Amino acid sequence: MAIPREALDLIKEFEGYLKQLGDGSGRVKPYLCPARVATIGYGSTFYEDHRKVQLSDPPITRPRAEALLAFEVGQICEPAVDRYVRVPLHPLARGALVSFAFNCGTGALKSSTLLKRVNAGRWDDVPREFSKWRMGGGVVLRGLVRRRAAEAEMFMTGVRLGPQAAAPPLPTRPPGTSPTWWGRFWTWITG
Repeated sequence: MAIPREALDLIKEFEGYLKQLGDGSGRVKPYLCPARVATIGYGSTFYEDHRKVQLSDPPITRPRAEALLAFEVGQICEPAVDRYVRVPLHPLARGALVSFAFNCGTGALKSSTLLKRVNAGRWDDVPREFSKWRMGGGVVLRGLVRRRAAEAEMFMTGVRLGPQAAAPPLPTRPPGTSPTWWGRFWTWITG
């Protein structure tokens, strides 16, 4: 089952399409993320053949970055969430956990108190558990604080809608509203 577009948009927004070459090609080069891990495109740390990204790797295009993201989300993170979560979840709640797994790693999800609270159905504890994962490279990062808050909000929206509810379609974005993930998500929530 593919994650909702809102969850993929959340990942793309917070990961960003980073380290453009500046030559007008739109290509990006590998870079070190705050945790000092070689990364490319939308936060990908390895390729489809499971080779780790190296800083010496050649630049890639946006479609290639999106393909790497789709591979990692669909072939690594979603199956891990489905293996580890033992309770039914709304697609938005599942998508929030996929975003977390993409950013922190599937091993971090597997061993986390966050997962324990999810599997115990302790929904009120979930936002606090998300918020604990806010450090990169040994320091609290504002971007991770914001990302965990967005993931927690998406998860809790799924909880409020219930595991059997289908996610309603997003409305068309009214002129003048923010094109960011948050703007679209807020418009969707408030209808």
